[in-house]
Amino acid sequence: MLNNVNYKAPKLLGNLSRGHLFVVSAPAGTGKTTLVKKLVNEFSCIKSSISTTTRLPRQKEQNGVDYFFVTREVFEEKIAQGEFLEYVELYGDYYGTSKNSIETLLTEGNHVMLVIDTRGGLKLKKLMKATLVFIMPPSLEELSLRLHKRKTESQEVIEERLKWAEHELEDAKYYDYAIVNDNLKTAYEALKSILIAEEHRII
Repeated sequence: MLNNVNYKAPKLLGNLSRGHLFVVSAPAGTGKTTLVKKLVNEFSCIKSSISTTTRLPRQKEQNGVDYFFVTREVFEEKIAQGEFLEYVELYGDYYGTSKNSIETLLTEGNHVMLVIDTRGGLKLKKLMKATLVFIMPPSLEELSLRLHKRKTESQEVIEERLKWAEHELEDAKYYDYAIVNDNLKTAYEALKSILIAEEHRII
């Protein structure tokens, strides 16, 4: 038993002076954004990195909340100035991660959740220490149903996303963890357990 009167029992999460970076990737429509939002809402030490993109906002998306929406010209200026930790061009639009914002959040002791595609995730893993988590759909058939149900893209775009999903599923083998999102509650508990285990990892 500890006799130190100043001993403070550790919390489930949020005990580190410098946080960890977590990359969460998944095919569009798999539920990765919903899962990350649930983590951010439950734990104050978990922050979601806001990516910069050139794509147009979807209904209800807000600038500075869901993404930083910029023109292609502005994005390419940021590339030239070296502002991105990583960036990719996907479906004809750019997506990028700010170096400064990630570093600031980590040094404040926050765990940072970075929701990006597998190309960006694997590129980032070569640049800095990060834990990569892949969220898998129960099947491509179920993924197709989910994409059609949300009614945010044309049939052509949906077909492009499904084709790209096959590529991302191949990349999943390079990730540290994989979670099948067949049940949101179960998938969330699995994702949360990964963060808890990584914070308490000795090495």
